[in-house]
Amino acid sequence: MEIVIKATTELTTTELLTVLAARVRVFVVEQQCAYQEVDASDFAAQHVMLMQAGQLVAYARIIPHADGQHISFGRVLVVKEYRGRHYGRQLVAAVLAEIHRTHPQAAIKIQAQNYLRDFYASFGFQPVSAVYLDDGIPHIDMLLPA
Repeated sequence: MEIVIKATTELTTTELLTVLAARVRVFVVEQQCAYQEVDASDFAAQHVMLMQAGQLVAYARIIPHADGQHISFGRVLVVKEYRGRHYGRQLVAAVLAEIHRTHPQAAIKIQAQNYLRDFYASFGFQPVSAVYLDDGIPHIDMLLPA
């Protein structure tokens, strides 16, 4: 398993299209949620890809948080045919390691789908909001203190 981390400007056209296709497949098609999946945050993102034999297995993006005080990550996905093998845990560990490497004093704030709150809590994240709907899907804000 290979971990690849690149800024948007470093992605090849093939890598970018592969990532965007996977994100749309998961967050728009599978979750039946029509929204602006590709957004302005992608311009400043670091893209973390878990690759196996040249194939995308899992993905997340690291972005500055909108409040300017935190680092954030999101668009966490495991490609359907690779689910159930703990690749999500491997991916989040790689994301956290990269954030700690590049922003060692930063707190990390995420918007988690509520059904994944225990998963993120296992990494030390704590809920900091009530559950709310984002594009019709229950979410909760979670924080990993610096």
